[in-house]
Amino acid sequence: MFKTVLFAIDQSREAHEAAVIVTNLVKTYGSSLYVLAVVEPDAEVVEAPPHAEQMTSPEAVADLLEQAKTLFSQDGIEVKMLERQGKPAFTICDVADEIDANLIVIGSRGTGLTEEGAADSVTNRIINLSPCPVLVVP
Repeated sequence: MFKTVLFAIDQSREAHEAAVIVTNLVKTYGSSLYVLAVVEPDAEVVEAPPHAEQMTSPEAVADLLEQAKTLFSQDGIEVKMLERQGKPAFTICDVADEIDANLIVIGSRGTGLTEEGAADSVTNRIINLSPCPVLVVP
């Protein structure tokens, strides 16, 4: 059913919680797992709330990917690590299309979910642009 799973990660608590669900999915369906971290270019960084860390530091992204690899390896899951640069929603959907993903898993941080910003949330954009089903972990 889910032959190829794309797990988009960031430094949020929700992404860490989604890792448990990804582990169960991959083990249940024998899926190939791709873990993607999207680096946001400095030119596009806007002032974010203190709790919403931007993925702009190459060192932070490399560390995050290494942590994810270690986590999944401990459960015996082979993982392919990907790092791309761009706007998160568009980049995640492009990579899903590129690897022919059957499922995208993301953690929802709840940022952008105000009356004015709901349409602009990364989660909403991924849901609307995705070439495959999207599992949003709150």
